[in-house]
Amino acid sequence: METDRSGETAINITPGTKANGKGKAPVVVSSTKAVEQPKGGLKKGIAICDFLLRLCAIGAALGATATMGTTAETLPFFTQFLQFQAQYNDIPAFQFFVIANAIVAGYLLLSLPFSIICIIRPYATAPRLLLVIFDTVMAGLTIASASASASIVYLAHYGNPNTNWLAICQQFGDFCRSVSGAVVGSFIAGAILMVIIVLSAFALKRS
Repeated sequence: METDRSGETAINITPGTKANGKGKAPVVVSSTKAVEQPKGGLKKGIAICDFLLRLCAIGAALGATATMGTTAETLPFFTQFLQFQAQYNDIPAFQFFVIANAIVAGYLLLSLPFSIICIIRPYATAPRLLLVIFDTVMAGLTIASASASASIVYLAHYGNPNTNWLAICQQFGDFCRSVSGAVVGSFIAGAILMVIIVLSAFALKRS
């Protein structure tokens, strides 16, 4: 220890046990960063998967909406007073299907910027929690509309002898194939939304 004329004291620390003891702190910090980095990489990977799945769900929901909304078939034979035609708007369940899937497709399109935010900021909790809440609502809406339409499609294929509901798919074959494909597409969109919810919940749990 040396003292100069101004009264200030300078302390010289020689490398020893204390210096070595202090030198252990950066090692602990670096090891902590090494542990945290894989977490950030995992969250970013989940966010990227979330974005890609949303694109797939948009395609499925839009495809189901367009297919159902443009479905119509007119039989080649008709009478003087009657023309046999089948359209989606003849059945309320199919109308609900088109509206519900259009809403879901619009929501998924608007949710893409929030998904991008989760990619840029993997540790952000608020946008991911918001997406989980609305994703759950939209998944329920998608599955509800698809289930209601699936029951009508079943009756169109097989009818119901107890209530004298005749199967119409033998006459309106193209119509039945189109609505069946639309229902399958809606179920696919609902399944993708459920996968997105599980991934988001897992990412929130790791926060």
